[in-house]
Amino acid sequence: MIQATNIVKRFGELEVLRGVDLTVNAGEIVSIVGASGAGKTTLLQILGTLDLPDAGEVSIGGQSTAGLSRRELSAFRNAHLGFVFQFHRLLPEFNALENVLMPAWIAGKSTAESRVRARQLLEELGMGHRIEHNPSELSGGEQQRVAVARALMNAPSVLLADEPSGNLDSENAALLHDLFFELRDRLGQTIVLVTHNEQLAQRADRMLRMADGQFV
Repeated sequence: MIQATNIVKRFGELEVLRGVDLTVNAGEIVSIVGASGAGKTTLLQILGTLDLPDAGEVSIGGQSTAGLSRRELSAFRNAHLGFVFQFHRLLPEFNALENVLMPAWIAGKSTAESRVRARQLLEELGMGHRIEHNPSELSGGEQQRVAVARALMNAPSVLLADEPSGNLDSENAALLHDLFFELRDRLGQTIVLVTHNEQLAQRADRMLRMADGQFV
């Protein structure tokens, strides 16, 4: 599902990623751990086409992202990738259902059909009773579940999560961790997690450790 080959990324004279190779199979959960500054988030952003490598190539589902224009990359992300961040990044002026609908609206999909899917996702994630609530009315764990539903809205090939439970208490973090594995078991979802949470990392099918811009 993911093939990254010889990924290099520099910021000025600092080489953050030094020829990283990564293969992730469909339906696999891979965790990436390491100290701050090891290059984990930079790699995740490149896998998610949010940033471009200085060298190397990324393919998602057999499609190379090299050479795509910014508009083409944006459309590719919307169609094939879902993102969950440490901070939920929900839009405060929209309710839970509307936040989940955002990727579908961006893709120009039918609102009527998309509402059915968005409502179903929220119900499946235990948020059916909070559909009309704005983010300020939701707990941190509830906000992250809405963010996960939003990430799944367009049925992405890959779910990318950057410290997804880093802002949650231990109880809600555990619930969120369970949710990722439920998604894999139920939907065959491919997931790449960047985390400092060793307990979550060790539950993955593979745990990869980064140091100084390389896997070790």
